[in-house]
Amino acid sequence: MQNLKQQWFSNIRADILSGIVVALALIPEAIAFSIIAGVDPMVGLYTSFIIAVVISFAGGRPGMISAATGAMALLMVPLVKDYGLDYLLAATILTGIIQLIFGICKVAKVMKFVPNAVMIGFVNALAILIFTAQLEHFIGISTMTYVFVGITLILLYTLPRFIKVIPAPLIAIVALTSIAIFSGVNLKTVGDLGTITQTFPSFFIPDVPWSFETLQIILPYSLSMAIVGLLETLLTSQIVDDMTGTESNKNGEARGQGIANFITGFFGGMAGCAMIGQSVINVKSGGRGRLSTFIAGIFLMFLIIVLGDLVVQIPMPVLVGIMIMVSIGTFDWSSFKYLMKAPRTDALVMLATVVIVVYTHDLSKGVLAGVLLSAIFFVIKISTVKISNKGNRYSIHGQLFFASIDGFVNYFKKADIQSEKIQIDFSGSRIWDDSGVGAVLKVVELLKTKGIQVELIELDTSSKKIMDKLNGVLSSH
Repeated sequence: MQNLKQQWFSNIRADILSGIVVALALIPEAIAFSIIAGVDPMVGLYTSFIIAVVISFAGGRPGMISAATGAMALLMVPLVKDYGLDYLLAATILTGIIQLIFGICKVAKVMKFVPNAVMIGFVNALAILIFTAQLEHFIGISTMTYVFVGITLILLYTLPRFIKVIPAPLIAIVALTSIAIFSGVNLKTVGDLGTITQTFPSFFIPDVPWSFETLQIILPYSLSMAIVGLLETLLTSQIVDDMTGTESNKNGEARGQGIANFITGFFGGMAGCAMIGQSVINVKSGGRGRLSTFIAGIFLMFLIIVLGDLVVQIPMPVLVGIMIMVSIGTFDWSSFKYLMKAPRTDALVMLATVVIVVYTHDLSKGVLAGVLLSAIFFVIKISTVKISNKGNRYSIHGQLFFASIDGFVNYFKKADIQSEKIQIDFSGSRIWDDSGVGAVLKVVELLKTKGIQVELIELDTSSKKIMDKLNGVLSSH
């Protein structure tokens, strides 16, 4: 009970103000992601409202913002194009069920397989994507657009020195929107992105045949969205953990994402996940607790229903300035030093992650490629086996598995052994798989044909176990 109170009410003023800032920044992004997915702008707005509110109760990472995202929107495009909105809603419900199952199965364990180099690449790629997504909203539009972006950035970086009670982005939005409205200056506004309907979302069951055929259609999309959504959420959760110096319940967050998406599908929303940009805005604006996420969702709906006519007049250059600040704050500038000092393989993994994410606009592809590349480099690194000998004892140094056995076997093929009996010492080695067992048996047989008797010594418990288990099987082949 005390922990719940801490998560909700330990930072009330800052959480409320940061939630308001996030809600204002969510609107253009939710509309933009709806357009990417090929659905009405209200679908993205309803998604952001419902997911933010539900995740504030069900999630495992207080202060993190979840809503409609670009990564998820990209996955929906073919489904919406071929089958329409109702199939997307059904896929969203199934996505929630899959994520809930993943959470129950403790999917967060996979985070330990994401190397630091991939995390740095992921963060930097997101920062670049956030920045490049703003370019179309201010490059080559008008001189006043550049002026407003510039003023916004100046306010964002100078105001916090003098005013700490109210988040700088909130002051910038209110002040510059007022100036734009009263001066009549010609700027692109939130309203130019799409029409906002001032109505609440309503409960309804997607109008699709509840059949095996429908399942076959939506399952591939739901599985993709579930995996990408959880991947982005878990990585964002780790970033928020690092920014706030606190721990989170990542399996709880996975379950919360599932519950949020399941409910969203019944209220006309599309699948969403954690948003790194909005989460960074929230944390930098002082948001720490569940209340900030709840306020972001509730105030978003308040803006749509009550202040819709004013919201559509918010100048896009102001929101662009805020997102540019987010991209600058998100980028890990120490990674340039990291490139110079880290092992070449780690630097290459980081760069590969950045390039693939930026090129494909798909976070999952970049992260999976980075993890795979790290695994390959690790295997190469540990696949070197060194052998030293003193008299009749040959000591193995290194791991024996599928990638390292050639060097081990070739050594004994070429070795000029004069003794009739030798010992192979495994105190500095370990046999990991059937390839390693096969290589040892091959060497034993090879030396036996030369009239040399082999004794295997200092095998650890694990190596003995796999040798005993596979000895008879492999020697019979």
